[in-house]
Amino acid sequence: MPQYQYSGMDAGGHPINGTIEAGQVQEAITKLKGMGYFVTSISPTKEVKAAGKRETGRQTTTTKPTVAKKSAKGKGMSISLSFGPQKIKPKELMIITRQLATLIGSGLPLLRALRVLREQRKGAPNTILARVAEDIESGALFSEALSKHPRSFPNIYVAMVRAGEAGGALEAVLNRLAEFMEKEAKLRGKIKSAMAYPMVIVVVASGILTFLMLKIVPTFIQIFEDMEAGELPAPTVLLMKISKLFTQRFYLIIIFAVAMVILFKVMNRVKFTKYYMDMAKLRMPVFGPVVSKTIVARFARTFATLITSGVPILQALQIVRDTTGNDVISKGINEIRNRVREGEGIAGPMLRSKVFPAMVTNMVAVGEETGAMDAMLEKIAEAYEAEVDAAVAAMTSMLEPILIVFMGGVVGFIVISLFLPLIKLAMGLTGGG
Repeated sequence: MPQYQYSGMDAGGHPINGTIEAGQVQEAITKLKGMGYFVTSISPTKEVKAAGKRETGRQTTTTKPTVAKKSAKGKGMSISLSFGPQKIKPKELMIITRQLATLIGSGLPLLRALRVLREQRKGAPNTILARVAEDIESGALFSEALSKHPRSFPNIYVAMVRAGEAGGALEAVLNRLAEFMEKEAKLRGKIKSAMAYPMVIVVVASGILTFLMLKIVPTFIQIFEDMEAGELPAPTVLLMKISKLFTQRFYLIIIFAVAMVILFKVMNRVKFTKYYMDMAKLRMPVFGPVVSKTIVARFARTFATLITSGVPILQALQIVRDTTGNDVISKGINEIRNRVREGEGIAGPMLRSKVFPAMVTNMVAVGEETGAMDAMLEKIAEAYEAEVDAAVAAMTSMLEPILIVFMGGVVGFIVISLFLPLIKLAMGLTGGG
């Protein structure tokens, strides 16, 4: 029976390490939990890894001539079609993962399944799948072959596949990965669809304002100059200056907009400024709740998926830290990971990090006590995904009147500024008569 090396802590919080025999990694984790141990890392012994590689070599030997022939064709295609770093898009990867799980579940060997998927695709997916098949044929594990393409297969993908290989449950892990990506895509789709209407309002409003400044306001300015209206009111003078900026120096507006975009991207790449920008995102009055709840939902979903797939706690925390997309939350998760490495649990450091809501830390504490961390994280993810839906709906309902009021204010300012000189002129004529 395979042996697994593990480390963690016992019920008293003392560090432990050793080896255990089990059929697969999940069974080993279950046994250790039953003994009252909290596992922080577990991996197959060298003998198990060597046996896995020998088994992979035996599977690929029979198909080597055929795959080699088709790989050469794939390489030729990559030379003719590749103009830069290639990448499998997330939506395409989700479909590939689901299909790969189905093919393996039907009894197809991994190499044969990859070949079938490759033949159905063109461009980057075709080339990358061909290279993965070549690496497996050369004796590499599936996870090792995937890790050579980090732009296509993120850390969570490689880690879960590695856990599935170690536990002999690759089909189950791939199905779990596909479900995870489908839920992630569904959450992103809801946010994008909810933001579509406000974005349309912003685009239309920008178009109307540009038209007013380029066509309508200059006409009134010419009328005022022909009438020799004398000293114009301050709002009208300000509007005329803005209009002349649009008509005579529009390139300055474009340069300013481009400069702001570049500045934002630079600040988002510098570690110091990105941290404070991410903090500002979490504290924004309208967008902040949506951002924070989305991050918590993604954290819980990713962490639950990794733990369920047999990924060690420390590695799982490292992966969720790198996939949050927010430096403030990432720093908090890193502090939690450091405390877990030192022998603490998860709930205590999570509470002290002050980046997660109290409900999340309380549910994680219950999950630790009952040994059902993965199930509790799934419930957290479902609860917060529902809260994201509600927060997005509330945000869009607030944005609509805010945008309408803003547009009304701008248009009102333009109208009043244009008619003030006419009113002044009419009153002067009346007084003179």
